[in-house]
Amino acid sequence: MKNYLSLIKFSHTIFALPFALTGFFIALSVQGSGIDWLKLLLVVLCMVFARSAAMAFNRYLDRDVDAVNPRTKIREIPAGLISARSALLFVMANCVLFVIATWFLNTLCFFLSPVALAVVLGYSYTKRFTWLCHVVLGLGLSLAPIGAYLAVMGRFDWIPVLYSLAVLLWVAGFDVIYALQDEEFDRSNQLYSIPSFFGKKQALRMSEWMHLGTALLMVTAAKELLATVPHTGWLLWIGTGIFLVLLLYQHLIVKADDLSRVNLAFFTTNGIASLLFGILAIVDLLT
Repeated sequence: MKNYLSLIKFSHTIFALPFALTGFFIALSVQGSGIDWLKLLLVVLCMVFARSAAMAFNRYLDRDVDAVNPRTKIREIPAGLISARSALLFVMANCVLFVIATWFLNTLCFFLSPVALAVVLGYSYTKRFTWLCHVVLGLGLSLAPIGAYLAVMGRFDWIPVLYSLAVLLWVAGFDVIYALQDEEFDRSNQLYSIPSFFGKKQALRMSEWMHLGTALLMVTAAKELLATVPHTGWLLWIGTGIFLVLLLYQHLIVKADDLSRVNLAFFTTNGIASLLFGILAIVDLLT
């Protein structure tokens, strides 16, 4: 179990889960209904199953590349802790469980489940032909808030779409920062990324522009939410402000000639930003 949790980096679920829960509670506030605990559990399970399938498939597909990259050769498959066949079976099991969970949510979620799986699994192929792979990863995680909203409302709406777009640019931006570590390796192995295609300095500029877009979308979404759910207010703004400050912080600590704090920016800063925003937004929606 420990090896499989490490394979899918289960702790990284914290990146998108708070936004999924925020989308869920936005829907409840718009609908004016109480908490459906079974539906909440199903939303969390959908998040876990989809993300587990995506991460395990990424590790399965990249097993040969990971084996020759000094940074990744200790991962579970190249290290022999989990066989490639077992990893693929794990992917298939999580895909099936995800589809089953969507069946119990509503018809729309069920029919859209193959589309969601195609996006989150398809990301693993994109680094082989386009430097836009970071955007595809962001698209996969951006399904969290809109998916949770659909689970409750059964229809699309503007506010969760804004938060989904914010997540897309946020994730794409911090994935560019993370990819700085593999710039030379990716270039020498014909793998595509923004750092390997444009260089470190230009990649950081592009990441900054993505996160500027995130900031504009977060503020716009907060304004729309305040107009739609009048009882929300200062906690939502504090959560949004903290998120944006931490977004700025990661750009201050990572430089093209100093990647020593990439992990601090990628894991710690983004995890704290997402968690604090989610907690404050949800408390505001519930009070």
